[in-house]
Amino acid sequence: MKRRQFVQAAGLGLAAAAIAKPAIAQSAPEIKWRLTSSFPKSLDTIYGAAETFSKAVAEATDGKFQIQVFAGGEIVPGLQAADAVTNGTVEMCHTAPYYYVGKDPTFAFATSVPFGLNSRQQNAWFYHGGGMDLMNEFFKGFNIHSMPGGNTGTQMGGWFRKEIKTPADFNGLKMRIGGLAGKVIAKLGAVPQQIAGGDIYPALEKGTIDAAEWVGPYDDEKLGFNKVAPFYYYPGWWEGGASLHFFTNTAKWAELPKSYQAILTSAAAMANVDMQAKYDARNPGAIKRLVQDGGAQLRPFSPEIMEACYKAATDLYAEIAGTNANFKKVHDAYMAFRNEEYLWFQIGEYTYDSFMIRQRAKG
Repeated sequence: MKRRQFVQAAGLGLAAAAIAKPAIAQSAPEIKWRLTSSFPKSLDTIYGAAETFSKAVAEATDGKFQIQVFAGGEIVPGLQAADAVTNGTVEMCHTAPYYYVGKDPTFAFATSVPFGLNSRQQNAWFYHGGGMDLMNEFFKGFNIHSMPGGNTGTQMGGWFRKEIKTPADFNGLKMRIGGLAGKVIAKLGAVPQQIAGGDIYPALEKGTIDAAEWVGPYDDEKLGFNKVAPFYYYPGWWEGGASLHFFTNTAKWAELPKSYQAILTSAAAMANVDMQAKYDARNPGAIKRLVQDGGAQLRPFSPEIMEACYKAATDLYAEIAGTNANFKKVHDAYMAFRNEEYLWFQIGEYTYDSFMIRQRAKG
């Protein structure tokens, strides 16, 4: 190659490099965000999902995208996490959307509604049934972009100071309970209370409330509810598969390079799977300890109670849908999906699980 040609080629190469380097730098900028959780650090499984998410994002970006996680109360109270995202106080939060049904009951579908989907069905609706498109269309009105970020599986029915044998036993009962379930038990005469996870024990201990539900054996053992309320009911019909979410401020989300948006989406999906896997692995040992050593008295909700609550839930949905177009739109899609899912689950999952449970009982 002649000297002039070499110089010209080299010049073109340097020019290309000068263009490429800033482009690469722009596509992978250094970013630091804050994420506020609705949960205390002591609940390593549910709070830990945000740490799992943050670590995955940092590793995928060689440390260029750092998301610092704060426990509930460190920046804002746990039940104000979504507000902090909406108004831009923080870029992200990790929360249960049904905490915010006071803003609009439609929020509940992103977590769980009474007699709704189980955890696998919930993820199927989110990822392949149009659920997240519907929810994010709704969340735009609150400056929120949402991604599923954990699931507890079917929850327990909670801790009670006295036995609950009939629907009438709910009358006058003060119970900590989240989401639309509070409105359902209110139809039976109960008095629902919305209390953050870290504040439930003292309320139950002092008698401010008569009963409380949280998640399930692993978390409930950590929180020590068996020490102040002996009767442990199941199932948590209001949370067949409670989904947690990562909320991101929509303006901050839009500012991210597409590659970073993809990384956040993948990290959220990883945290989503990881949380339920941890609960499923840890709940069996916890339920044994609670019953064998902790004095918990397991009780199923009676068929009479289940039927009464199911009717109350169905009536509630009809009432809300009659005045809330957002709720009706999501409700109709959600319930249609639920009915189709149980057509399959009654054939496959239910028959298999029922057989295996009988085999276990035989020893």
